Formats: sequence, structure tokens, C-alpha cells
Amino acid sequence: MNISVLISQAVVTYSGFLVDLAIDIVAILLMAYVLYFRRHWRADLLLSYVTLNIGIFVVMSLLSTVRVDIAVGFGLFAILSIIRLRSSAVTQQEVAYYFVALVMGLVNGMDVADRTLVIALNVLLLVTMAVFDSKPLRDRSRRVDVQLKKVYESDAALVADLERQLGGRVMYHEVTEVDLGRRHTTVDVRYRPGVGVGQPGQLEPGQLEPGQPEPGLPEQGQPEMVVAEPVGPRELPVGPLERPAALVPSGVRDGGVRDGDVNRAERME
Repeated sequence: MNISVLISQAVVTYSGFLVDLAIDIVAILLMAYVLYFRRHWRADLLLSYVTLNIGIFVVMSLLSTVRVDIAVGFGLFAILSIIRLRSSAVTQQEVAYYFVALVMGLVNGMDVADRTLVIALNVLLLVTMAVFDSKPLRDRSRRVDVQLKKVYESDAALVADLERQLGGRVMYHEVTEVDLGRRHTTVDVRYRPGVGVGQPGQLEPGQLEPGQPEPGLPEQGQPEMVVAEPVGPRELPVGPLERPAALVPSGVRDGGVRDGDVNRAERME
């Protein structure tokens, strides 16, 4: 038998499967690469989404063509439900992409006769992910866990410090841990970046750093130090010293001749 004839018979026999496979591959590539990878840049999850989708598609295609007890199908999905991702942390956004990849495999592998309905369902899933995972919507709110090296006495001081350091308006916060020994506070924060506050680390004109004293006042808790002049002999001026005058004994004239010697010489004359 000619090979071309076998190929043509296979295409006719499995044309429905090939069409569903083509729809599924196009849909998962658009979701995994265009929507997810080009926004979040995780190649490991790109592989996970594609393989999960293709695997679900193959299983559903077999269940729809081969008569299998319904208990087997429920057992397969029970196995999928107990899979836990232990390699790395997965965010809620990435869990949503896992769910959409799984649903695409189910929808495209059920061998639905109405191909228009299948394509419409895939488009609906893709548009949903494109809109709700878009950058303008994600930038409206962010969630972070913040560790502060301070214990706050009031909630207003905590919010003001968070807004100054994060550079955004705090919409919701919850203190999850307070360590009084090490003076640490852990806060779960939802904030909107760049709304009504300055950038992180920047102060408004005239605003002082936390703990910085006002100009002209000593720091709190530290006495002002006054430097006094040392007490002791003062330094003598540097210059030529004056030679003290020679002491001349009384009764001696200039030239070193005593008065008695002069009188004695006059009598001898």
C-alpha cells in the first residue's frame, strides 16, 4: 500500500483530533509565551504551563475516544489535585495561569463538535488573562512583606514610615509579627505606588530625618558637649629675648674703677 494513501486515510480518520490539537497548541502558546513569559520572564513556568496543557489534552482525547470507566477519570484528576509545587514559591498570578492552562486542555480535548464554540472559549480565557494581568492594572496595587527595625507606638506613625519608605499610599496593612527583643516589626502591606507621597528615601522641604534633632537643639538623650579652654600656663610669645641688665656693685664707676682707688691716687699725687 502506498504511503501517501496511508497518510490520507490517517488525516481523514484523525482530522478532528488534529484540529483540536492545533487549536490547543495555538491557545497555550499565546497564553504561556505572549501573555505570561513576556510579562513575568520565568522560563521554568513556561515549560510547566505548556506540558501541563498538552498532558491534559492528551488524557481528555483518550477518554473521549476510548470507553473508560468514569472512576478512572476521577482518579486521574485526583492525582493532579495532590501535586504540590515544592521547587520554588508560586504567586497567586502564576496559580491562575496554571488553572487556565488546565482548563484549556480540558476544553480542547473533549472533542466538541462545534469548533466555533471551542475557539470562542479559548478566546474568552485569553482575553480574561490579558486584561486582568495587564501592567496598568497590576501597578495600581502591590503587596509586600516589610520588616522594620523599630517598634511603633501608634498606627499612624507606622503608616507614615511605610509610605515614606515605599514611596506610595498604604491602602491596607496588617502587623504580622512584633519582636520586642530585637526591636523588629513585620508588616503585610498593600499599597499604591507613587500616589500622594514622595519617592523612597526623599524628604519634603523642611522635613527632618526620623530621630534627627531640630537645628540648634542637642540630640535627645545626649547631653550637649561644651569645649572649655585648658587651664594652665600660657605660652610665651616667640621672639628674641631681652638680655637682662648687668648688676653693677655700688661704689663702682664706669670702667670698673672703684671710688676708693681714685681718692688714693689723688693723695699720692
